[in-house]
Amino acid sequence: MNFDLTDEQRDIQRLVRDFADGEVRPVAEELDREKRFPYEIVEKLGGLGLMGMPFPQEYGGGGTDNVSYAIAVEELTRVDSSVAITMAAHISLGTWPIYQFGSDEQRAELLPDLCGGRKLGAFGLTEPEAGSDAGNVRTTARLEDDEWVVDGAKQFITNAGTDISGHVAITARTGQDEISNIIVPKGTPGYEQGEPYRKMGWNASDTRPLTFDGARVPAENLLGPRGQGFKQFLATLDGGRIGVAAMGVGLAQGALDEALAYAKERRAFGQPISQFQAIQAKLADMATEIEAARLMTYKAAWLKDQGRTFTLTAAEAKLKTGRLAVRASEEAVQIHGGYGYIEEYPVCRFYRDAKILTIGEGTDEVQQMVIARALGA
Repeated sequence: MNFDLTDEQRDIQRLVRDFADGEVRPVAEELDREKRFPYEIVEKLGGLGLMGMPFPQEYGGGGTDNVSYAIAVEELTRVDSSVAITMAAHISLGTWPIYQFGSDEQRAELLPDLCGGRKLGAFGLTEPEAGSDAGNVRTTARLEDDEWVVDGAKQFITNAGTDISGHVAITARTGQDEISNIIVPKGTPGYEQGEPYRKMGWNASDTRPLTFDGARVPAENLLGPRGQGFKQFLATLDGGRIGVAAMGVGLAQGALDEALAYAKERRAFGQPISQFQAIQAKLADMATEIEAARLMTYKAAWLKDQGRTFTLTAAEAKLKTGRLAVRASEEAVQIHGGYGYIEEYPVCRFYRDAKILTIGEGTDEVQQMVIARALGA
C-alpha cells in the first residue's frame, strides 16, 4: 500500500489550499452573513479548471482522478462549506450524470459549459414524499407529441436557482412502475424555482424548492434509457457520498486548525490554554479521528478510480465524516469558549454548517442501512 499522494495530487492540493486561503477566506464570513451566492469565486474556480475536475479534457474537464477531486473538496471545506458544496454538488450531482448516462449529443451540448463553470448543473431527486424513501417519486412525466410533459415538485435542490444555473436532471415516474431521469433546462415554461430556504448553515449556497406544472421538454431530453432512473440515481448518490465525505474531513480539519491556533494564543492562569491537558486531549482526539476519516475517504475515491465497487466504503466514509464534523466543530467551539459563540469566529459558522453532513446525500440512518445490506445483514 502506498499512502503518498502523487506529484499531481500534491500540486492540486497546494493550488486549492492557496485559492481557499487567498480568495475564499477573506469573504467567507461576509458571504455567509449576507446569504450571497459566490459568483466571483465560482468563476475563478472554473478558470482554474476545478469545476470539471474528474471529466475528460475533450469536454473541457480537468482529467483528474477522484482522489484529486476529494482533496480539492476537502481543501475548500477547510475554509468554507458553502463554496465547497457548490462545487461538489455541481460535479457529483449536476455534471456526473450527464457524463455517465448522457448521449453523445447531450455531452457535447452540456459538458463544456458545465466543466468550465459557465453553467451550473443540478440534480432533482428529493420530494416532499420522497426523501430517504427516494423511490417514492411522485413527479410524473408523460410523452405527448414527442415531448415529455412534467408535473410535480422537488425540494432541497442545490444550484438550480442561480443566474448561471443551466439545467436540472430530475427523477420522474414515466410509467406505473417506472422511474426515468429527464433533463429540464432553466427557463423551460412551467418550470419554476422557488425562493431560497432560510437555513441553519450553507448560507451562501443556493438551495430551494422546484415546481413543474406542465413543463415540456423534447423527448431526447431523456437521460439514459427509459426506466433506468432508479439505478442511475443510486449510482449518482454513491459517487456524491465521496464528495460529501471529503467535506466532512475538510470541515473537521478546519475546526482543528482554528481550535489549535486559538488555544496557542489564548492565555489563562498564566499560560496558553494549549498547555492544559484537557485541551490537549481534545486536540489529540480530533487529529486522530480526522486522519482515520481522511484515509477512509481517500480509499473510497481510490476504489472508484480503480473501477472497483465502492458503495460500502463511500457509505462508511460518509457516515464517519459527517458525525466527525459535528463533534470536531463542537469541540472547537468549546475550546474557544464564549468567543466560539460569536459569528466573527469561523468555528461558529463551522458548527452551523456541520449538521447537514449527517442529513444530506443520505441521512446517517440511510448510510447504516446501506452498510448493513452490504454486510449481508
